[in-house]
Amino acid sequence: MRRAALRFCSLNKGLLIPGRRLTQGSQNPEKKGVIHMHEACSPIHVNHVRDKLREIVGASTNWRDHVKAMEERKLLQSFLAESQKGLPPRRMRDSYIEVLLPLGSQPELREKYLTVQNTIRFGRILEDLDSLGVLICYMHTRIHEAKMSPLSIVTALVDKIDMCKMSLSPEQDIKFSGHVSWVGKTSMEVKMQMFQLHGNEFCPVLDATFVMVARDSENKGPAFVNPLIPESPEEEELFRQGELNKGRRVAFSAKSLLKMAPSAEERTTIHEMFLNTLDPKTVSFQSRVLPPNAVWMENSKLKSLEVCHPQERNIFNRIFGGFLMRKAYELGWATACNFGGSRPFVVAVDDIMFQKPVDVGSLLFLSSQVCFTQDKYIQVRVHSEVASLESKEHMTTNVFHFTFMSEKEVPLVFPRTYGESMLYLDGKRHFDSMSIPVNLRKNYLVEP
Repeated sequence: MRRAALRFCSLNKGLLIPGRRLTQGSQNPEKKGVIHMHEACSPIHVNHVRDKLREIVGASTNWRDHVKAMEERKLLQSFLAESQKGLPPRRMRDSYIEVLLPLGSQPELREKYLTVQNTIRFGRILEDLDSLGVLICYMHTRIHEAKMSPLSIVTALVDKIDMCKMSLSPEQDIKFSGHVSWVGKTSMEVKMQMFQLHGNEFCPVLDATFVMVARDSENKGPAFVNPLIPESPEEEELFRQGELNKGRRVAFSAKSLLKMAPSAEERTTIHEMFLNTLDPKTVSFQSRVLPPNAVWMENSKLKSLEVCHPQERNIFNRIFGGFLMRKAYELGWATACNFGGSRPFVVAVDDIMFQKPVDVGSLLFLSSQVCFTQDKYIQVRVHSEVASLESKEHMTTNVFHFTFMSEKEVPLVFPRTYGESMLYLDGKRHFDSMSIPVNLRKNYLVEP
């Protein structure tokens, strides 16, 4: 589900090069990595993003008032378009936003983002990216005649997050930027970048691609979004890439091991692993032994439970998607740490599908396990399911895929059952879909 990890972080082409057509105004020579838009010359403070989202949808900051606020949103149904043709087209620059995380200039913010190793908590970055992606889509779909937006925009998919070779300091300002890069009828692809100040220049840290969907004012059905018009060859290429991304996701889903048998090559891989675990003393299919420097997949699991309190709710009074990503990431990081025996560092995140919303008051069960390893790399899968306090029935809400790099070479992981073999192949597919730059070093990476 991923492309090469440095594809967008290199900033060699596309929308975010200073001087391209999307850029407005003069560039500050002391901060030549920052794009200045006429709509976004003053970046939004990261603490104000969720406040702006509440203002846009009319959400209350008081949990006791949330039912009343949601009832008032029903009156916005009349602002919804009956077709996409009835909506004015928008440009990529219309949704462009910059957000500042002033860790250097406002040190009181640091503790929230700080690890015990004096690095940046990547789980907090995931939360910020999720909120920013939603705000970007509201900028694309805003209706000037309406005080509040009639749309409920939610995160459908984290397509990929690729890390650049960059040292992250908790003592330097961070800047996020992003815009809508592709639009379907009811969905939007959002490109986001993260930069950190080094000297007088903001340098790239990561590139993220999210997919958002628009729902009606009560979040009960799909709603149309404004079409997108590319204005330059670079924007046309971004839009074309969005179409390709959609096709790639459809093809990847069609080949899912939940729908289709493994390929001949994959079957051979699993059979060879099975043969490598047969006990040569017994020559029996039932007697299994691990090869040297190997671990059974079932012994790589960690689990956690979260009670979903109102504090973690989003603007629609469901549990905030960024919170779910942070908790899953931190469990995945702990799993990689426990498995590899040293501090792991995130390399990439991909294919996070939000299958079901999580209600406030739910019990959230997270289960993490290593599903594939190679050299220093650990592919971790985190499964999220939810149960209400009244019901013991569990339902899957998310599946998360994280790629970590350990400080030292890690053991091989071996499946024992057919189900684990499918998890192994799925993990291998996710890992193989990403090209890891050979020059990655641990000091560029971030921790939980």
